[in-house]
Order: sequence, then structure tokens, then C-alpha cells
Amino acid sequence: MQYDSLNRQPHRRDRDRQQSVSFLIDQTKRVPHMNTFLVGSAAGFSGDRTDAAPAVVDTMIRRGRPAALIFETLAERTLALAQLARRENPDAGYEPLLADMLSPVLAQCLRHRIRIVSNFGAANPAGAARRIHQLAAEQGLPKPRIAIVSGDEIANAEGKALLRAQMGEGFDETRFVCANAYIGAAAIAGAIRAGADIVVCGRVADPSLTLGPVLAHFNWHEHDWDRLARATMAGHLLECGAQVTGGYFADPGYKDVPDLARVGYPIVEIDENGDFDIGKSEPTGGIIDTRTVTEQLLYELHDPAAYLTPDVIADISNAEVRQTGNNRVAVTGIRGHARPARLKANIFYEGGWLAEGEISYAGPRAGARARLAMDILRQRLPHLKIRFDLIGVMSVFGDDDGAQLNAIDAGALAQASDVRLRAACTHEDKHGAALLLREVVALYTCGPAGGGGVRTSLRSRLNATSCEVPRETVSEQFSFVEQE
Repeated sequence: MQYDSLNRQPHRRDRDRQQSVSFLIDQTKRVPHMNTFLVGSAAGFSGDRTDAAPAVVDTMIRRGRPAALIFETLAERTLALAQLARRENPDAGYEPLLADMLSPVLAQCLRHRIRIVSNFGAANPAGAARRIHQLAAEQGLPKPRIAIVSGDEIANAEGKALLRAQMGEGFDETRFVCANAYIGAAAIAGAIRAGADIVVCGRVADPSLTLGPVLAHFNWHEHDWDRLARATMAGHLLECGAQVTGGYFADPGYKDVPDLARVGYPIVEIDENGDFDIGKSEPTGGIIDTRTVTEQLLYELHDPAAYLTPDVIADISNAEVRQTGNNRVAVTGIRGHARPARLKANIFYEGGWLAEGEISYAGPRAGARARLAMDILRQRLPHLKIRFDLIGVMSVFGDDDGAQLNAIDAGALAQASDVRLRAACTHEDKHGAALLLREVVALYTCGPAGGGGVRTSLRSRLNATSCEVPRETVSEQFSFVEQE
């Protein structure tokens, strides 16, 4: 989920955003070129299902084309968690589900020369590579050639000076933990050309996971903007896994998706001109049609005529999306422009502590009792800025200051018979944050009546902000990791 917004938040495009793109939808069948390349996606985020890859790999093997398998498991939040993990354990900091995702298909991919490309290296690509070597050894497989991509991390004195120059007073060096720039596909392609079976990345742009192996296969020029843009948008469709196969599309009675519990993951077939078809692993549930593809093409695009990535600026304003068969859609007409002169970088800072406490109230007057508990916490902890949610009454649409919660009609609150109070705060000091949790637990006997099911959590935080850095200050490179 990806690159072009400096304040990256997962979201879906407004319905009227479709009107800015000219999509021609028909049932004509595109005859694929003989020289095509397959890229399958087996993960769309950290924490995705771990059983998607076998069906993707089996489908690609049956289709008999050169292929690559990608796992997209990294986001700003995920990278922040990885940085925290690496600080506690230098051997950690990569995707925690790596072994579960990769083990079922590692042997098949190596046997059939399906390249594996992923950003599950997160904050520790070398550690991820060592773990993959261990998996291969445990399965009695030949030692794979694993390359790691580096250059995204901006952490040395020179990097800090660069960030200070870009951000001015916005750069807080006293709290600085790390910074990572979004790099592109060049190092991935170089590693594959040099013989890598598996390429492990940190913070590369999500579509670059697809563009890298495609670049290596077709040997496109690095300034062939139209082809780069087409493969980039293929990667954009793949990067969120099952979103494009019906997962994020499904809305019962309005946008029905068959057999969603067994949703398949997407596979693109790209020709030497960069145009592509998208389908899914079979036999699985889910759906690929012009609606799912259109939605995912527009996902996170602030400007369909200028989608910014490290590799190219993609223009989908004249894209054509055509149904070419059952669960198969062709995408053509994408254009490209010269890549941006600057790269997005994320900067992570010490963020103090986050405390969360929850308690449930049920039965008659549950809403009133939950609100009383909320008022008690406010009175006892006036020095803390607490976010309250009444789950079952108002949570998703609430605000940090509580204005909307306070405005709830007393009669409406009286109707609630199943409410869970959530209280959360941040604090620079661990002990200061923990005070909230002690007070939530005390509600058990200090009232109001009938509270139960208390859950508390206290964890350290990293705060993130973003800036842009000159491209020439960031160096993408790859290196091979030998098995220990």
C-alpha cells in the first residue's frame, strides 16, 4: 500500500474519483504475446494469510511461463514495529511470518526457477536471508542464492544531516530512531540478472517488487517510461493481495463475491510491451472483473494522471480495462513519464508509551454505566489526555477530544445494552501511562456496577513523519548473503 502520499493512510477512493479516469470496458479478448512473464502475489500486508502461496505457485507452474512470486508485507506501521523488534534483538526485525509464508512453496519455487521477491526483510533484510537459508537447510534443499537490497536506510551522520537540511526544526535528533527512503526496482532487477533465486528487500516501493523481476526478464531500458509504468501498475494491482480478487471489494447484497472464505490471490501476465492480463490462482474463490480491477487501480492514487513511484510516474488517465474471460481482465493504455527527482522518506522517532484499557457493560442501562465509568476516569486522571470510545455506541466515528461522544443523546445511550468502554492515552513516561491501566482495573470493584472483561495493554511507540530527499543522496544496491 504505497508510495505517493506523504501522509500514507489506507483508504478507498471516493466514487466520483472514477470519473477522472477513462476506462473502456468490453468483452474483447486480447491475444497475449508469446513472450510473456508471470508475477503472482501471495501476501498483501504483514499478517496476511499464510496459505495463499501454494495455489498461486501451482497455477503459475501449470501455465508454464517464466515467473516470479512476490510477498508484500511492509507498511509504515509494520516497519516501525520491525525497528522496535530489531532494537530489542539484533537478529529480529524482519517479517515474523516469513517462515510460515515461505516454507510451503520454497522447494517448488527453487525447482521451477520461480524467483521470489519480497520486502519481508523490513528492518533486517540480512536476518531474513539467514532465516531463509535455515529453511532451505531444514528441508534438505540446495542452497538458494539470496540477495539483499540495501540503501533505503538513512541512519548515519550524513543521513541525519540530510534530513536536518530537508526538515529544519521538524527534525528532532534527540528522539530520532531511524529513517527509510522508498527505493525502486533497479537493485532487484540487478540481483536477479546476477543469478539471485530470492531477493529480500527492506523499504522498496510496493510496485517495485513486481517491476524488478519484469525488468530483469525483458531487459527494458531504465528510461522506457511507458513500459515501466505499465509494469508498475501491474505491481500496484498485485501489491495488496486479495484486495483485487474481491477481498476489499465484497459488500453483501451490493457487490457479492463467491466463496470469499477461499479467496484466491492475483497473478498478472505481462508481455514485452508492458501490457498485461490479471487473473487469480485456481481453484479458489473470489473474483477478478473490471469492477475489482478498476477499484484497485484507483486505490491510493491522489492523481490518476501522475502516480508517483521511485521508478516512474504512471499515467492511467487513458487506461483501458477489458474483461477477456472468466476471472481474467486485460489492462492497456497506461503511459509513463520521467521518474521524480526526489524520493519519499519516512522518519521514525521515539514516541513515548501507549496505554489502552477496556471494560464491558451489558444489560439494562449499560450505556449509562459505561459513560459513568468514563466520567470517573476523567475525574481521577485530569492530567491525562484520554481518548474514550463506547464500542457498540460510537468508536469508529468518534474523535480524540470526545466532542461527538459527549453529544450523544441520553435517550440513545439508554437504548444500548452491550457496550465496551475503551480508554487510551499516550505519555512520555511509562509510569505515567500505566496510571490509566490501574484506574481501569479498579473499576471492577470501585464501580459502576456490572463491569467485566478488563483488558489492558502498555507498549512503547514510534512516531513517524515523512519528507522528500534528493534522489542522488540515496544509493540502491544489492549483495549476496552466504549461508552460515
